[in-house]
Order: sequence, then C-alpha cells, then structure tokens
Amino acid sequence: MDVGILGSIVTVLFFILFVAIIWWAFHRENKGKFEDAANLPFQEDADGARDAGKRLTD
Repeated sequence: MDVGILGSIVTVLFFILFVAIIWWAFHRENKGKFEDAANLPFQEDADGARDAGKRLTD
C-alpha cells in the first residue's frame, strides 16, 4: 500500500467521522440534552446556595 493511498483513506475516514459528529451535535433528539447542559451553570444547588457566604475553617 502506497503512502499516498493510506493518506487518502485516513482523510476520508476522518471526514466521515467529522460529518458523523456534526450530525450527532445537531440532531433533534439531542437538543434537550444540550439545553439542559447549557443551563447547568445557572442552576443553584441546595448546598452551594446555603454555604455560599461561609468561610472555610481548618
């Protein structure tokens, strides 16, 4: 197998992988999961809100 052919095969495989990742990222079934993940930093958890102003002691 020639190095040029191997390079072409690897390029095609990575292009297929790229298209698959793009398809997965924009698929409708994943929209809800990604919206939930995007809102995680804005959610307050019970422990974090309660302990937000406390000082840590040794």
